[in-house]
Amino acid sequence: MSGSLAGRTALVTGGSRGIGRAIALAFAREGADVAICHNGDPRAGDTLSELRQTGAKALALEADVSTETDVVALFAKIAKNLGTLDIAVANAGILREAPLLETSAADFDAVISVNLRGAFLTAREAARMMLARPVTAPAGRIITISSDLAFLGREEMSAYCASKGGIVSLTRSLARELAPKILVNAIAPGPVETDMTSPQSMSPEALAKDLATPLARFAEPSEIAALAVFLAGDGASFVTGQCYGANGGSAMY
Repeated sequence: MSGSLAGRTALVTGGSRGIGRAIALAFAREGADVAICHNGDPRAGDTLSELRQTGAKALALEADVSTETDVVALFAKIAKNLGTLDIAVANAGILREAPLLETSAADFDAVISVNLRGAFLTAREAARMMLARPVTAPAGRIITISSDLAFLGREEMSAYCASKGGIVSLTRSLARELAPKILVNAIAPGPVETDMTSPQSMSPEALAKDLATPLARFAEPSEIAALAVFLAGDGASFVTGQCYGANGGSAMY
């Protein structure tokens, strides 16, 4: 590793598992101190141990990102323990699949609350901390996690697709508002092999859809993390308001 994030502090929501865990570990290996946020995931302790093995200062904090008081308290703990914040990744998300006629308003609200409201609250409080840093500090970085399905749509996943499409629009709006002090970009992964989207748990029909890409495979979480490291680092100093499709070619835009 190059130490490209040495001296910086980062938050990754949903950082105890899957894509979030991979991003948190990649940041730590590049020299950043890292806080992960989880909502009662028992795997958080193992992830925290791995983070500390890199030599990074690391925290595992519990919060429901859809709840404003939780998010405000989360950032207060980060300020107390890390002092400042340079990078925030709004990754926490949930997935519910159901036909439209079987999707209740409560189901829709739950997905929107975690995925979109959670990204908004995380970005707002991250911006509050970043704007309070010394004016000589490098531009802060906010990275949101969308999905290729924000552009493609998918039957029986209306709430999820709506939430991820909203994240793209939120990202563009914040990029305009917060520039030049904070750079805001999105990553829109395609199929990634995690416990939430495991090929082993899919029906043959669903698996065929996710493999119908030019690269014809699922990504490893580390492949998404590599893009997050780039967006968090100095090499992305002229990049804002963009959505990067780490999707194997499923959506080209």
